[in-house]
Amino acid sequence: MIFKVYYQPTKTQNPKRETTQSLYIDAADQPAARLAVESNTDYNVELIEQLSEKALAYEQQSPNFKLTEF
Repeated sequence: MIFKVYYQPTKTQNPKRETTQSLYIDAADQPAARLAVESNTDYNVELIEQLSEKALAYEQQSPNFKLTEF
């Protein structure tokens, strides 16, 4: 399953919508996606969203779409 992870680049700042970033990850489920991101980065994870087939097709149209591998 492909998940879109919304995060803040650092855990020391207060979350602000303007600084929220995202990445895409292939994982078995949401807990596995969270564990992969939290164990390999210093990001402050805000939300993990499972992408449906239609949402994934839409996201893949963006030039910024890239699956992150850890």
